[in-house]
Amino acid sequence: MEIKTEQKTDHWSSEAYNKSASFVPLLTSKVLQYLSPQPHEHILDIGCGDAVLSLKIAAACYHLTGLDASPNFIQAAKSNSVQQLTNSKTTFILADCRRVSRDECPTQNDYVRRALGPARYDKVFSNAAMHWILRDEATRMPFFSDVFGLLKPGGSFVFEMGGWGNVREVRAAITAVMAYGGYGLSVEDVRRADPWFFASEVWMRDVLQQAGFEVEVCEMEERPTRCTEGEGGGLAGWVELMCAQFLQIVEERRWSEIIRKVVQTLEAGSRREDGSIWLGYVRLRAVAKRPE
Repeated sequence: MEIKTEQKTDHWSSEAYNKSASFVPLLTSKVLQYLSPQPHEHILDIGCGDAVLSLKIAAACYHLTGLDASPNFIQAAKSNSVQQLTNSKTTFILADCRRVSRDECPTQNDYVRRALGPARYDKVFSNAAMHWILRDEATRMPFFSDVFGLLKPGGSFVFEMGGWGNVREVRAAITAVMAYGGYGLSVEDVRRADPWFFASEVWMRDVLQQAGFEVEVCEMEERPTRCTEGEGGGLAGWVELMCAQFLQIVEERRWSEIIRKVVQTLEAGSRREDGSIWLGYVRLRAVAKRPE
């Protein structure tokens, strides 16, 4: 079977995210405590999504600039900002978040160049995005160097992402289903489609220090997380949205079949006595400071 080439379509949508992963911006008390936005601060949010969390931060700081690579998410972020009357305190920009310096961002224009100027931000923030952004090994170290350059001296980079072992059961299930389910794929084919990089705290501390940061916090937390319920959500909705890049290497007519098999594989180990479904989330949080 011929493997389909990578699709450039935007599979993200605010509606699908809210149905299948609405818990993501809600389970952020610790990372927001670390961020501690102040009224005078300019903050950059990398991978802002539809800005549900960004707008909470914007209410507490002077100005927030949000970046995301999804046109659908940026459109939703701008709409949400207008609805919540925070558009005067926010700017949302469509950008490839793998490179966030004004000289390297592939989608740069004059507006982006101003937003990504050197030493512009008091704090840089990211939640639940960097395990996507850091997928390509070649962009990892440049990404951290870019963030370092965006911060004012004394500024902080505060983030949370999937950590080593995050949703390991999903990775195993979808690899087994797609590689051994008669789709003409090898294990390596499926692994190449894997869209995630879940780092350990040891790796993260090392690369942050290599980029010049002083690491104040770098911690892992195992946080089993309950799936949403209702139409379009649940475990099936989560797999359809979060595993879209796996699915895109086969014909679309096979997607629902693969999702069903993955859900069936996962349910035995993910369903609790009350019928709720839980996934094995592992979070990696860090606070890293650019020296004065």
